[in-house]
Amino acid sequence: MSPSRTQLLFANLCTIGLVILYVNVRLNSEQQRNAQKTTSTDVGPRSNLIVIYNRIPKTGSTTVTNAVAYDLYKVNGFNVIHLNMTKNRQVMSLTDQSEFIANITSWSERKPAFYHGHVAFVDFGRFGIQNPIYINIVREPLERLLSHYYFLRFGDNFRVGLKRSRAGNNETFDECVSRNGHDCDVKQIVAGSKAALDQAKKNLIDKYLIVGISEQIRDFIALLDRLVPRFFKGALMHFDNLSESRAHLRNTKQKYPPNDHTLSMIRRTEVYQLEKEFYEFAKEEFKAIFKKATNGTNNALDVLRLRLQFHYEKVKPERPMFDLKRS
Repeated sequence: MSPSRTQLLFANLCTIGLVILYVNVRLNSEQQRNAQKTTSTDVGPRSNLIVIYNRIPKTGSTTVTNAVAYDLYKVNGFNVIHLNMTKNRQVMSLTDQSEFIANITSWSERKPAFYHGHVAFVDFGRFGIQNPIYINIVREPLERLLSHYYFLRFGDNFRVGLKRSRAGNNETFDECVSRNGHDCDVKQIVAGSKAALDQAKKNLIDKYLIVGISEQIRDFIALLDRLVPRFFKGALMHFDNLSESRAHLRNTKQKYPPNDHTLSMIRRTEVYQLEKEFYEFAKEEFKAIFKKATNGTNNALDVLRLRLQFHYEKVKPERPMFDLKRS
């Protein structure tokens, strides 16, 4: 017996109804997944993160910014912004600090953001605002001064065709020191004082997430990979896969090692001694952090492999308080 037209119509309506129901369920599931994805990656504290890398010249900072941050911003979904100071000034006026803080904290379209530039530390707390994540790298001060001195004359392997300000001046560092020249003055490092040293140490401990050292850039990158994955997830693997030239950007083309007399003169100066003390302080702090992060192995890969040294237990109530209130 063949089905009647009414039965066929009913069957078709049921089929259409099931299709509509199936589509609605799929759409709702997709919307829920998208909402969960948005909640976990696009909103919340991590989406508003700001990292400031107030770079110190001749410390390897170009490698961190160009070969890591600028390579990873698309992969990890953040913004990279260079902070350019007028006439190479490094210290912002108080009014500029206020404007700078107001700008970057309200620039929602450019969050999360990684700012970098040769600029002195700006304390957001002074203006009643929580500090962003600060990071930096330091280098042995005499090595940095030598690198800067010869960089002005011979340039580096990063911008090969650019003529530097002292190009053609082949005076050695020893010759410059012997005549008390300007370019080799230790005050080119920084005009230090005991008060400034003490404040710098305090800032390093209290205001910076981490301060690395030039001779351990790979270890510094490994720590960033683990500590700030919103920006640096995959940074160590990426760094390890770079070519030799990309992993060591901005090497000064030519340097002449100073003689013992020059070294003795530089090391006797108060500015050098203060800077050296700060460098050793930062170095000791970094090495201690790195050793703990690797559980004593001092192997950069172990920073990422090390299992958490804590867990949760004896959690009461058994159901979250939010669920109890709803029920």
